[in-house]
Amino acid sequence: MDVEELLSFKPEKPTFDSKSKRNRDTEEEDYVRKKKRRNETNGSAILDRGQMTEEEKEKIRQMIEAEPDAEAMDETSFKKLLLQFEKRVYKNQEMRIKYPDLPEKFMESEIELNEIIHEMHVMATVPEYYQILVDLHCVQSLLQLIAHENTDVSIAVVDLLQELTDPDTLNENEDTAIILIDALLDGQVVAVLVNNLERLDENIKEEFEGVHNSLAIIENMSEFKPEMCPEAAQQGLLQWLLKRLRMKRPFDQNKLYASEILAILLQDSEENRQLLGELDGIDILLQQLASFKKHDPGSKDEVELMEDLFNSMCSALAFPANRSRFLRGEGLQLMNLMLREKKLSRNSAIKVLNHAMTGIEGQENCQKFVEILGLRSIFPLFMKTPKQTKTGPAPDELEEHICSIIASMLRNCQGTPRQRLLIKFTENDHEKVERLLELHFKYLDKVRQCDDQIEREKMRLKQHGEELNEDMEDEFYLKRLDSGLFTLQLIDYIMLETCASGASSIRARVMQILNMRGGSVKVIRGIMREYAGNIGDAKDSVAKEAEKERILALVDKF
Repeated sequence: MDVEELLSFKPEKPTFDSKSKRNRDTEEEDYVRKKKRRNETNGSAILDRGQMTEEEKEKIRQMIEAEPDAEAMDETSFKKLLLQFEKRVYKNQEMRIKYPDLPEKFMESEIELNEIIHEMHVMATVPEYYQILVDLHCVQSLLQLIAHENTDVSIAVVDLLQELTDPDTLNENEDTAIILIDALLDGQVVAVLVNNLERLDENIKEEFEGVHNSLAIIENMSEFKPEMCPEAAQQGLLQWLLKRLRMKRPFDQNKLYASEILAILLQDSEENRQLLGELDGIDILLQQLASFKKHDPGSKDEVELMEDLFNSMCSALAFPANRSRFLRGEGLQLMNLMLREKKLSRNSAIKVLNHAMTGIEGQENCQKFVEILGLRSIFPLFMKTPKQTKTGPAPDELEEHICSIIASMLRNCQGTPRQRLLIKFTENDHEKVERLLELHFKYLDKVRQCDDQIEREKMRLKQHGEELNEDMEDEFYLKRLDSGLFTLQLIDYIMLETCASGASSIRARVMQILNMRGGSVKVIRGIMREYAGNIGDAKDSVAKEAEKERILALVDKF
């Protein structure tokens, strides 16, 4: 940070399932936002929220200008700094052992140790020398100091590790960066950090920042080496995050950061989703989300917290056993109330319901949703897609989630709940059938536009003498799904199910509208055959084949 940036610094309020593309599009924006918030938290130790007089600013300017320019660090000076560090660590240990009850005797060695730790921040400018840090066993010394009796020393080490593991720094030299990260993980850095977090008092400003920087270290490492997330969760991190979210204190940046780390841990880890369920995490997430049932978040940061909690819930529900926990915890009732309250939480509640009800594991949730009068909540949203809010899914994504919920209920509901669902399509002179066909033509147009682009791309490849391979075909199919094919498949599946199982008037109205608008039964059959060819769970080939045959049977009846 240069002089002008330092003087003008004012903290700002910062402004993750089927659509991984959307997550990738916002990844860079999320990273910038998190960095900005982290700078705000760390920067508050330097400037007191911008409340400085011009005289104070001038003093800082003079101090910075008087600072001699630091010489570039070479290998020799890097080793020399580490040697001084180890000497001071040893001296402090010696003095503490010799004079355990006389702080005045070991305080000087503690101050010197603290100073050298702050001097070591310069090492972040030369990540190419991180190998030396590991070879000289200094990583072990740093990890031991995190548990130092003096929390000032502990916090200073955490601050240093946060800077050494900054993603920008790590990406400068990935070969040596991975050596440092592996050394930290071998030393069980997450367990060490979690033990330290337990003793920090967040009512003290410095210790609050120590908590924030501890979470930053974990985020930095998970970004550089995502496969460390299951191990991190097992070392007590997941349990601490849930405890921190439940803590009864005013909303702050550390609660928000805890929600972000939780979402990261659950995003791609089946083990962490299972562990969350075993730790009663589903109930804890529902308790936290309940506060947004009737009241909107009070700030942008609280909106982000709410979305992190919703994303964590969606990830957790990908583990089948958690859907039963969600049902027992009355998660359906909470989401249904959110649909009716029309607050900011509504759109994300739709996404959670989709994850809870999809697949054969969502059968109980589908049945229960009808029993708690959920049809009264979901069908008005089907008839008129909710407007996009500042957060949550976009309208097209919402239509996908809503259609997926209805398709899941048609697939999973039996007996009376199924009959109640089918009757909905005959109400008000088949208005829901008309809406279904309206959505069919909307998404059919989107897919055709995408198909035209793909055909042009294939022509271009052929002109350049490139042959289409299986990977390219898979990529084109994913592009079609992203462009609306998946939603179109859901819409046409609902059409086939209602025509096959519902009143005969449903099929008659479908045919009438198709004829009026120049639609084609053949096109719908083709879409569903393609859907059947790509459906199923690779883990269960029997279930995949059964579902494929069921859909093809519906196609034949249509």
